[in-house]
Amino acid sequence: MSTWSARLAELGIELPEVVAPLAAYVPAVRTGNLVYTAGQLPLVAGKLPATGKVGADVTSEKAEELARQCALNALAAVDSLVGIDAVVQVVKVVGFVASAPGFNGQPRVVNGASDLFDVIFGEAGAHARSAVGVSELPLDAPVEVEIIVEVSD
Repeated sequence: MSTWSARLAELGIELPEVVAPLAAYVPAVRTGNLVYTAGQLPLVAGKLPATGKVGADVTSEKAEELARQCALNALAAVDSLVGIDAVVQVVKVVGFVASAPGFNGQPRVVNGASDLFDVIFGEAGAHARSAVGVSELPLDAPVEVEIIVEVSD
């Protein structure tokens, strides 16, 4: 079996630098064979590519792209702690979507993250998930994603 890092290279996907915490927390924590990430915003080189509410300021399509970036940032956090090749299974994905009144397309938005895990990990990317609409996110981000992954010893 090839490694996940080889799979990323094959796909032309480069993990970004780990996003520096915005407050008093760490990007990822391991307990036993699980790694939990902090909520990841769609920061690119330290900046948000878009801000505001999905369904008003940000389209669903753009929000899906942002959720994908959140997922990449989450994988970078995992990689920095244990190495991406230690991933056995993506266990859980939680996506928060800053939603305009009446917007109920949160599942589609969070598919941006879920689809990325499927492309990278195949069956090992199949996960449980929550897609939650919220009124506000840090820095006026449209999307935030956190993950739990099982890792090898």
